[in-house]
Amino acid sequence: MRRIAVSISKGGVGKTTTAVNLAAGLAAKGKRVLMVDTDTQGQASAMLGVRPDVGLAEFVSGDATFEEAATEAREGLSILAGGRSLAALKRVISRQEYGGEKVLEEAMSKVDAPFDYVIIDTAPGWDALTVNVLFYAREILAPVSTEVLTLDSLIEFTKSIEAIQKYNTDLKLNYVLPTFLDGRVKKSAEILTQLKKHFGRGVVLAPVRYNVRLSEAPGYGQTIYEYAPGSSGAEDYKALTERINKNGRA
Repeated sequence: MRRIAVSISKGGVGKTTTAVNLAAGLAAKGKRVLMVDTDTQGQASAMLGVRPDVGLAEFVSGDATFEEAATEAREGLSILAGGRSLAALKRVISRQEYGGEKVLEEAMSKVDAPFDYVIIDTAPGWDALTVNVLFYAREILAPVSTEVLTLDSLIEFTKSIEAIQKYNTDLKLNYVLPTFLDGRVKKSAEILTQLKKHFGRGVVLAPVRYNVRLSEAPGYGQTIYEYAPGSSGAEDYKALTERINKNGRA
């Protein structure tokens, strides 16, 4: 089972869009996928058109079993939803004197359903739950918008990852995904070149081009494949899904 965190400290880079469409794309290929939303905004479930009453917080706290907390959003795709109840869970984790960083991992170890992938959507910033995610995950996919200062934010994030890797030696930044690429903007191409130079072509994936359909789809509770299957957004996320499913081999 592959555990992939879609994560970076910066907001507004397409993390949830990436996590949802990657998870849905893998499920469409016949994979068994569990999506875990660790954001208090709970946008991942809304983007899939489901609004569960219970989710990740209730499962981790023991107030609900996995079967009660997980919602089937699509065939082959289940979700442990985020939401405001995660705020209380973060406080509980922060107050623990020992082992607070492994609360999520301990809870997930009880899941005996046979998933091929666990895709974890994280909140912007750096908090106790994000640290939990990185102690549990084995791979990181970092979406990075092709905007000014984006490279700096990614480099800072890698420093935070290095601190976690002292304890979770299996954790690796396997993928950097450039997002919002606008071919008309010279700066976007320059930033893409900088990303490849710094992280290498094997890590930097084919970019997701700017596409208004990607911002419209969540309003209808649909993935990009359902809302605009012929769009460049659908094409780019299909390419991402193929790359991930090939275990990162180009």
